[in-house]
Amino acid sequence: MAVVQIDNLVPGMTLKRNVTDRSGRMLLPEGATLDTKHFAIFRMWGVLEVEVAGESEPEPDEPQQGGEVDPELLAKASVEVRRIFAYNDPEHPAIRELTRICIKRKAAHEA
Repeated sequence: MAVVQIDNLVPGMTLKRNVTDRSGRMLLPEGATLDTKHFAIFRMWGVLEVEVAGESEPEPDEPQQGGEVDPELLAKASVEVRRIFAYNDPEHPAIRELTRICIKRKAAHEA
């Protein structure tokens, strides 16, 4: 499973989960094969990313690590970062992405 930003989607990818808009209305069901018309629909409804079947995409904006980060450091960073974002909606796409990035960077910094 991979979370892919809509700008990085490729026609032919298969959805791993239902795609919903911000209010929870389903736009496309899981298992659907993506087409370029779907990308326009996602943009129109404010969808920033979707989960697709397959490998995860590379993250060009993040520094590459020489190896994997210790799972214990990731767990500690996760607790600390989630405490910072506690008063935000964890299901909002922007908060979900910020949380993910902050956890990775905090764990890498602690390593």
